[in-house]
Amino acid sequence: MSSLILAAAVASLAQTAESNPLLKEWRTPFGLPPFAEIREEHFLPAIKEGMARQRREVAAITASSETPTFANTIEALERSGRDLDRAGTVFRFLTGAETNDRLQALATELAPLQSAHRDTLLLDDALFRRIKAVWDARGSLALTPEQRMLMERTYKRFARGGALLDNAGKEKLRVLNAELASLSVRFGDNLLKEMNAWRLVADRRDALKGLPGHLVSAAADTARKAGLDGKWAFTLHAPSLWPFLQYCPNREWRRQIFTAYTTRGNHGDGTDNKAVASRTAALRTQKARLLGHPTWADFVLEENMARTPARVYELLDQLWGPAKALAAREAEALQAAIKAEGNDFPLEPWDWFYYAENVRRAAYRLDESALRPYFRLENVREGAFWVARKLYGITFTELQNMPVHHPEARLFEVKDADGTHLAVFIVDDHPRAGKRSGAWSTQLRGTWIEEGKSVRPLVANVCNFSRPAGDEPALLTLDEVETLFHEFGHALHSILSRVRYRSLGGTPTDFVELPSQIMENWALEPEVLAHYARHWQTGEEIPAALVEKIHKASTFNQGFKTVEYLAASLLDMEWHTLAAAAEPDAPTLENVALARMNIPKQIVPRYRSTYFQHIFSGGYSAGYYSYIWAEVLDTDAFQAFKDKGLFDQATARSFRTNILEKGHSEEPMVLYERFRGRAPSVQPLLEKRGLK
Repeated sequence: MSSLILAAAVASLAQTAESNPLLKEWRTPFGLPPFAEIREEHFLPAIKEGMARQRREVAAITASSETPTFANTIEALERSGRDLDRAGTVFRFLTGAETNDRLQALATELAPLQSAHRDTLLLDDALFRRIKAVWDARGSLALTPEQRMLMERTYKRFARGGALLDNAGKEKLRVLNAELASLSVRFGDNLLKEMNAWRLVADRRDALKGLPGHLVSAAADTARKAGLDGKWAFTLHAPSLWPFLQYCPNREWRRQIFTAYTTRGNHGDGTDNKAVASRTAALRTQKARLLGHPTWADFVLEENMARTPARVYELLDQLWGPAKALAAREAEALQAAIKAEGNDFPLEPWDWFYYAENVRRAAYRLDESALRPYFRLENVREGAFWVARKLYGITFTELQNMPVHHPEARLFEVKDADGTHLAVFIVDDHPRAGKRSGAWSTQLRGTWIEEGKSVRPLVANVCNFSRPAGDEPALLTLDEVETLFHEFGHALHSILSRVRYRSLGGTPTDFVELPSQIMENWALEPEVLAHYARHWQTGEEIPAALVEKIHKASTFNQGFKTVEYLAASLLDMEWHTLAAAAEPDAPTLENVALARMNIPKQIVPRYRSTYFQHIFSGGYSAGYYSYIWAEVLDTDAFQAFKDKGLFDQATARSFRTNILEKGHSEEPMVLYERFRGRAPSVQPLLEKRGLK
């Protein structure tokens, strides 16, 4: 009887694999996911089967009677889990870029299962004994630097994953990880619902005086899609929110939309995130202490360039004083602008963007809305491609009739200077109800060497840029231009990667932003602007006088921008340097932190606790400081290009081979110093932000 049941089970699994596109090799161009064939019901069985296959692969490693070696243990483990990775990667991609209620419910169901599977592997005593045997023999092994790094990272992943704990500790860790995984999904789900639920609706055209035409047209389109024909709807998505705050003269409306944005997840209802954040922080503290670290920040930073919370605070404190002093002077100028209008109300956070735009126009004769006609989305992207071509010789050719996750997605084949295939680059540009906010770069497949052949990546940039409005094409703001170049820098890091092992494709959080942020430096260089910044109607090149105004205004409002960013970084550290494992009261923790910072009352941190997705569901816990850490690196690295030439080939070749191609195959500071010839200097950053 049992043999019949086993045979039936095997037949059922074979049938599942036969019919489930996530469990088969994809015979599609470039190995792209066959999105048209993939349905929601495919994910759960595919991911469960992927887990089972990886467990069998690991069981084969541990069952071996051979002496543990780098090849039969470390490399064998590295090869495991390909089927799970394929299904899970597509699932994660869709839950960010094109989700729905069914996928979100499935994410909630899968989170503890995936956590349990990771723990099953990391807490496998037999597997860890083999890994430790190789680790202990490392001094006698003839390994390449990349192999040594793989061995070290594998050992540390298991040690940090609880492999050294006793049985009671391992069981406690499993419970903690399962709940943390569920909380992460819940936080992001709540935030997406909050973003999509709120809008400010105007019913009279004359009430929109002062708002740019593109914003009014976009608001009319949004209202029409919501069944509000003849009205105008403004949302909390970036292309609507920030221009509204910059240009809306109606102070009460500014207050309403800003308050809605800064109180997301903080309404005491079903999507409130206060308890989620508090529980997450408490569990992270418990986990850190269980693994031998006093705080979660100590645990996280051990693997980053910063290494310790003290070094993070050292950098943040170095910038905090000058940034606050500059922001105070900026606030005085904005208050004077309010008074000049004949008003006597004190400057509030919802006023800052509006009066900053007014002061900028007066001081620099620079109206951001006058720039947008020169920043057509397609042209800006071509400008980024052109920079990559000038630096690295690579080309981008658009592909047609490819499998896509959404009709708006566009695909490009990337080739090296010698014509060899490097990657497929996917772009998805505009906000939708099923797309989470912000902008990010991700991979649908990484890169590695398999059987002597290079597996090349599938890389995606997912953004929320301004949509076409009325008769206009998609025209970007200055911030969106810089965001496009930023995310493209992340993409280049993936596209040019040359690592041998799949798991070495990433880098520490505070190094990963170097390739993205350095690309922003090229975006507004006159030579680059001359290539892509052309008026969408006339084809006229952006006037030199306008470019000069952009550069003269480059340090304008930098006090505000630096303070709001640093405040969020300090808030992140406040949550993750908790020594007590009890759940803190979220409002109290945040208020105490802000009081300690003595942040100017007119400035709100870039992210507050209940919508700080980076740290509660985005992988940047105790790591939001990374952007400013990496900015020290990127401004210092870009100085090398400025000194030797914007497109100096020797410098570009060094940056490519020492930074972009290396992933985490060597220590980041070793790679940086090999490129730069010395340690990074903070001085270029201080000058760039006007803090010197």
